[in-house]
Amino acid sequence: MISPSTLSFLKELKKNNTRDWFTEYKKEYENARMEFSKLIDASAEELNLTDVIDSKKIFRINRDVRFSRDKSPYKNKLSGFFTRATGARRGGYFLSIEPGGKTVVGGGFYAPEKEDLLRIRREFEMDVSEIEKVTSDQNFTRHFGRLRGEALKSAPRDFDKEHPNIKWINMKQF
Repeated sequence: MISPSTLSFLKELKKNNTRDWFTEYKKEYENARMEFSKLIDASAEELNLTDVIDSKKIFRINRDVRFSRDKSPYKNKLSGFFTRATGARRGGYFLSIEPGGKTVVGGGFYAPEKEDLLRIRREFEMDVSEIEKVTSDQNFTRHFGRLRGEALKSAPRDFDKEHPNIKWINMKQF
């Protein structure tokens, strides 16, 4: 669903990341964004076959350069995310298209709230069979690699550092 012209626009943006260039090629950006929007819509429909998606959002292409050494005004990718419906369905999904093999499809908890993280850790304290089954499945690893995210270096407060599931309990992102 992403055409070569969209990828070409993103490649050129990476080479010519200036406001003047972007202004000149604004129509190409709008076409690329429209195409990406259709991909986001179609992805939400597919996700709704097995989940309940509440909302979807496309990230803006402008970069916040205030605290960055890289003052390039634009991102070299198109990206968006999907929020799951209701408070009972936490986490979400992410999609980013960038030329050069940097396309990302992901899902999970990027930065769970304190209460959610404690609940996840308590679940892992009791049983990790389900998460281990999913993350060791060949289809999962072929498409997504290993589960990634930040982890604590030592056990969180009120957890045994010698617990057999400490690898999972220490995770902060999923």
